[in-house]
Amino acid sequence: MKETSKSLKPVLGITMGDPCGIGPEVTARALARPDITAKCRPLVIGSIKVFEKAIRLVNTGLETHAISDVREAQFRDGVIDVLDQDLVDAETLVPGIVDARAGNAAFQAVRKAIELAMAGEVHATVTGPLNKEALNLAGWHYNGHTEIFAELTGTKNYAMMLADEHLRIVHVSTHVSLLTACARCKKDRILEVIRLARGACVSLGICAPRVAVAGLNPHAGENGLFGREEIEEIAPAVALARAEGIDAQGPFPPDTVFSKAVGGMYDVVVAQYHDQGHIPMKVLGFRLDRKSGKWQSVSGVNITLGLPIIRVSVDHGTAFDQAWKGTASSDSLVNAIEYGARLAAEKFQNN
Repeated sequence: MKETSKSLKPVLGITMGDPCGIGPEVTARALARPDITAKCRPLVIGSIKVFEKAIRLVNTGLETHAISDVREAQFRDGVIDVLDQDLVDAETLVPGIVDARAGNAAFQAVRKAIELAMAGEVHATVTGPLNKEALNLAGWHYNGHTEIFAELTGTKNYAMMLADEHLRIVHVSTHVSLLTACARCKKDRILEVIRLARGACVSLGICAPRVAVAGLNPHAGENGLFGREEIEEIAPAVALARAEGIDAQGPFPPDTVFSKAVGGMYDVVVAQYHDQGHIPMKVLGFRLDRKSGKWQSVSGVNITLGLPIIRVSVDHGTAFDQAWKGTASSDSLVNAIEYGARLAAEKFQNN
C-alpha cells in the first residue's frame, strides 16, 4: 500500500477470529455500519464462506468480493473485500465447539494480516477473538494474539494495553500464573512498560501523558508491611521514569488507582498483572442486563504496544456459549476498528 496521503482512509486488515465463535458475526455486524466504513477501508481476512454465512445470520445485507491480493480490493460501499483463505468448510464446523481446524484458520488469518502490515499493504490490523485451546490443538503453541504478533514481527519489548473511553491500562505481565506474574514484577520491566504506556498515549494524541503505576500488593505494600516489591522494584522504576522526563507517579494502591484514572487524574495506569488490569476494565465496559441475562454492552479494546505495526483487538473471547445465535454485541470490534483507524491516522501525521 503505497498511498501516504493524509486524506485517504486507512486500510485495515480485519481477522474474524475463530470461526466457531462470535468473531464472524460481530465482524458482519460492525462492517454494516456506515460510520465505521466512513473511517477506514476494511479488508476481511479469512474464509469468505464463513463470513457470508455470518452476514446471512445477522441479516446486514452486505455483499462480498473475494480477492487473493490486496491490489484487487475495490472498497465499495456495501461490499466487503475478503482475502479468501478457504481453510475451513463453514457447514461442517459446529458453533461453540473447540476445533483444531478452526484454530488453524484463525492462526493463518492472523499470520497473513501480520505479513500484509509488515509489507505496508494494510495500515493497521484488527483481530477478532481466537480460542487458545483450538489454537494449540492446531499445533500453534502460543498463549494468545500478543505473543503471535511479538514473535512474527521479531519484537522483544512489548506490552498489552486495554482501553475503553477514558480508562487505559498497560500490563507488566499478562498470560502467566499469578506466581510467575509476581516474579516478573521487576524494575527494568516496569520501567519498560511505563515508557510504552507513555508512547501509546502520545500516539493517541495525548501530548503530556500522566502515568499512574499500581502497586503489586494490597495497599501498595503499606510501606513494606505487606510486601517489599513496591519499595525494591516499583518505586525505583517510577523514579527512573521521572528522571527521563516522564510524568509517572506511584506506586498507588490498586483498589483506588483505576477509579482515579476514570475520573481524569491520570491518562494511563500501569497494572502489574493480568487480572489487576482486566477486572476494572471489564467492570467498566461489560454490562449484563439483570432481567434478560443478556449483555447490553461489551466494549473496550486490546492494543499491543511496541510492535512495528499497529495491532488492535476486541477485548473479549470467542464466547462459545453465544456463538452463531446472532445476538453477540459488536461494540468491542467497533471500538477496535475506530482505534485502528485513529492510530493509523496519527501515524500518517507523524510520518
